[in-house]
Amino acid sequence: MFTPPLALASLSGEADAEWARAGADYAGAAILGGIAIDAGSRAAARELVERDRTEFLPDDPIAFIDRQLAALEDAPIQPAFNVRSTTPDPIPDAARVCRDRDAFLEINAHCRQDELCAVGCGETLLRDRERLCDYVRRAADTGATVGVKVRAEISAVDLPALAAALETAGADYVHVDAMDTESVVRDIADATDLFIIANNGVRDDATVREYVEYGADAVSVGRPSDNPVVLERVREAVERRLGAEACP
Repeated sequence: MFTPPLALASLSGEADAEWARAGADYAGAAILGGIAIDAGSRAAARELVERDRTEFLPDDPIAFIDRQLAALEDAPIQPAFNVRSTTPDPIPDAARVCRDRDAFLEINAHCRQDELCAVGCGETLLRDRERLCDYVRRAADTGATVGVKVRAEISAVDLPALAAALETAGADYVHVDAMDTESVVRDIADATDLFIIANNGVRDDATVREYVEYGADAVSVGRPSDNPVVLERVREAVERRLGAEACP
């Protein structure tokens, strides 16, 4: 889906076009956002800002997605946008913008902040399979490349089975925050043909090797995504573990 198979993972309020450009020497993809795109998720994001969390809160989130992606048109990196929503209604609009800008749409079923979960987005979607699959179907119907960011270790959630359902709904990839259960990557790889981006603790050759051995197609770096030392180390590990041909 992108080369090298190293992604920069979204950081709320920080992962914008400038951030993506800064990482383009190391990564093959940059996932901007996350951004709240409906009234419920935006209200929750405002509550997060009130307790000093950084969030993107433009007046028009769909136009913001378009502007940010337009700013990356000549950048040597595959862009994506991570979006949060409590309803499916704005998902196709965001997907069409991503499609038209040759970007991926990544649906957020990952964020665990209380404010976001209270309104029904983020990781709460992992326990609402039909609603999450509906989001994926609506996005995929636009012709966009669609991914879902998920989190492991959520009680009563069979992540491999959920990933299989997302694949049937039209997802192209799954971005897995493995938490402390790295082997969940293998379980998803066994259950689906989805492209798997493995996330959590990716810092060096040992962590890349573990995820690749479990079946990851790519890895992503989160908090250190603005640290060139870490990015260079991870890129070198990706080249060793996934092949030099994956890292032109």
